[in-house]
Amino acid sequence: MKELYNLAKNLKELRRQYHYTQQYVANQIGVSCQSYQAYEWGNAIPTLPHFIKLARLYDVQMEELLE
Repeated sequence: MKELYNLAKNLKELRRQYHYTQQYVANQIGVSCQSYQAYEWGNAIPTLPHFIKLARLYDVQMEELLE
């Protein structure tokens, strides 16, 4: 699924641009570090509330996370 690949890639790129650690992002959105890592690796999809928090954290539209 292309969107899942794009989400994983975009999350990793944004996190690096902001110089955040995976643990920091996980804490900000309220998930374990392992859960967040699964998002970046394309092994899991964030729930809608976590997806919204990620978009807010990076100040992007939710659609941009999937492009």
